[in-house]
Amino acid sequence: MEPMFNPALHRQRHQFVIDFVKRKKPKKVLDLGCCECVLLKQLKFHREIELLVGMDIDGAQVKKKMHGLAPLSTDYLQPSYDQLRIELYQGSVTEKDARLRGFDLVTSIELIEHLTLADVELFSEMVFGYLTPEAVIVSTPNSDFNPFLPGLVGFRHRDHKFEWTRAEFKSWAMKVCLQYGYEVELTGVGQAPPGQQERVGFCSQIGVFHRLGGKERYNMFDEDAEDVFSYTLLYSIIYPSLHDNNILRRVLVCEVVYWAEKLKRRWIAEETGERDDTDDLCQERHVDTEETQTAACGAEMKTLVDQEEEGGELFWTHSQPDSDKWHRRVSVPLAVLWCRCPKVSVLSGSVSHLRLLLMDEPGVKLSQDGSAVLLNHQEQELKVVLVVTMFLHLCVSDLDDDDEEEHRADLEDSGYAEARQCPHSAEPEEDWEANV
Repeated sequence: MEPMFNPALHRQRHQFVIDFVKRKKPKKVLDLGCCECVLLKQLKFHREIELLVGMDIDGAQVKKKMHGLAPLSTDYLQPSYDQLRIELYQGSVTEKDARLRGFDLVTSIELIEHLTLADVELFSEMVFGYLTPEAVIVSTPNSDFNPFLPGLVGFRHRDHKFEWTRAEFKSWAMKVCLQYGYEVELTGVGQAPPGQQERVGFCSQIGVFHRLGGKERYNMFDEDAEDVFSYTLLYSIIYPSLHDNNILRRVLVCEVVYWAEKLKRRWIAEETGERDDTDDLCQERHVDTEETQTAACGAEMKTLVDQEEEGGELFWTHSQPDSDKWHRRVSVPLAVLWCRCPKVSVLSGSVSHLRLLLMDEPGVKLSQDGSAVLLNHQEQELKVVLVVTMFLHLCVSDLDDDDEEEHRADLEDSGYAEARQCPHSAEPEEDWEANV
């Protein structure tokens, strides 16, 4: 049987959240009822998010997939400028926990229909009255649409306690807005058959709530009240970031060594008239970088290099008197590196700061006055450094096939890649979807 929705309905719900994140760029996002962390694994690619948290009452389900949120090898080899921390909790949406207050966005995707009506009231109080996020996205089945679902008898899932009509959902949403100071936009995903959309609405109805009164509304609860910590932390991970000074130094050293070797090989080839075959290995990879480096340097960098006339060119230096060329060193001025290599300039900020960051690094040899990087002209050492820097610069991943395939699927669903047709083997979120 042909699928009724393409993409599948659960993918459309997740895409709705992803599109909201793209527009609003929240820094702190909480997914209530995260289950197997499918939505979280897509949101982690949106690095404007600094704190990504999931919570579910079923800790066993969360533990099955939580390690899929761990950083990949590429995240360590090419750390982002942005910070990201991911946390997963086991707990109930009817209970309060102070660690989840003050988020920019809280999502509740197909969750409230699993609660009793009494618990829905507690959910409303906890989310809108206690957590008071700036925005809340709530999706739930639209029972007006149910007659169009083939083979459906009763509710869409055996665990559903209710399924609201559009009027019932609107009534609840308006009550929440009046009680807790929000406004709501009612929409949904899953289009009705042609000519029926206005009569029955969307298959999954969605309320997008925005808090009124700005940041001040966050302080509506008693600040003197004792903090409550009722949830169990299951998982916490901090992604590697250039905000970590140790990581920044490692990446900077890698870039300095790579570009210093590259500039050295080119200069030696010009000085000796010898062709440098190794330089061609990376030439294609860095064409775009080199084409834009003049714009990246700007007038300020040009002025800096003009001021350092004596240190503005590469030259030979001898490690001992009367040594032959195999014992000579090439001096690569830091000013040249900073001007010619945009990433080095971005990472260091200035030539003086670049010098400071490199002074105690064992992988980089500086001249006596600290103004230049000294590189040996020994063929064996050159090859070793080339292999290492090529490895780091090209960011070769050691993912196994299963991890790589799963990562690729998450990336596609995240909104950063074109979505492929959804596989029919995807685990359904509702019983009736399994039979469609």
